[in-house]
Amino acid sequence: MIETVVASALPVDEMMRIEKNRLEPDHPVERPKRIVIVTGTHGDELEGQFCCYEIIRRIKEHKEYLNGIVDVFPALNPLGIDTITRGIPKFDLDMNRIFPGNLDGSLAEYTAYQVIEDIKGADLCVDIHSSNIFLREIPQIRINEETADRLVPLALKMNVDYIWIHAAATVLESTLAHSLNKAGVPTLVAEMGVGMRITKDYGYQLTNGIFSVMKHLGIWTGPVDAVRHPIVSTDGKVAFMNAEASGVFVPCVNHSNKVKAGEHIGDIISPVTGEVIHSVDSPVDGLVFTLREYPIVYEGSLLARILGGVD
Repeated sequence: MIETVVASALPVDEMMRIEKNRLEPDHPVERPKRIVIVTGTHGDELEGQFCCYEIIRRIKEHKEYLNGIVDVFPALNPLGIDTITRGIPKFDLDMNRIFPGNLDGSLAEYTAYQVIEDIKGADLCVDIHSSNIFLREIPQIRINEETADRLVPLALKMNVDYIWIHAAATVLESTLAHSLNKAGVPTLVAEMGVGMRITKDYGYQLTNGIFSVMKHLGIWTGPVDAVRHPIVSTDGKVAFMNAEASGVFVPCVNHSNKVKAGEHIGDIISPVTGEVIHSVDSPVDGLVFTLREYPIVYEGSLLARILGGVD
């Protein structure tokens, strides 16, 4: 059933609506558990759109296995998606920086408040993000170290390649995930792919993980695929590689490759002089889990993240 969670009037007789698709079992279930799938908080992150489609399609195909409630929010920032804008257009706001919102606030704050109120009480929320247009990410779950004890056991069932436990100091309190975790709703942040694109293989991978965790919670009783065994690490194991010069970055390794310390990662070149401005080498043995997608770089631009200690 399609439900409108928030509706607000816009200029020129238009309406901004945030909708969800609620899927419920056809048979009676005493005290059914509820999972919430959220995506589209940033208008340029589209990987989650395919996941929403695939989750709903699979449930409709085998409704007999549904034993709980699944709420799917495909577009928390519909104006951003419609205008190919990361934030909320005209407000110059990143929607993931205004939670938990304010009932008496601006349109953005009011919207954030209503979303939080609707999700409260769920047994699990999965907040799906893509990377931006500049970087490509392997499927991963990111967790605040303060909630790691509660969330890592759930994340291990999500079929991702990597679980990154962030230091509390690096986690913004105004995000949807932080606000929901604080409100008592276990919330996993999934990150994968690249901005403005859909990577179907990643979509299938994460969808399989969502069905796996649904089965663990008793929301899904049908068969599920075996999940991958992810690497789990903290911030201290991640090496950041930043550009030491401006130019065009041309990588010579593939995303998700394993590399050795000193191995050549790529070059920053000058199309004007025909020279290599900077040769980029890996500082550690490890896994390239983030790689620059957009080639134009400036001094300080992130080129790659490498998870050290991975053989």
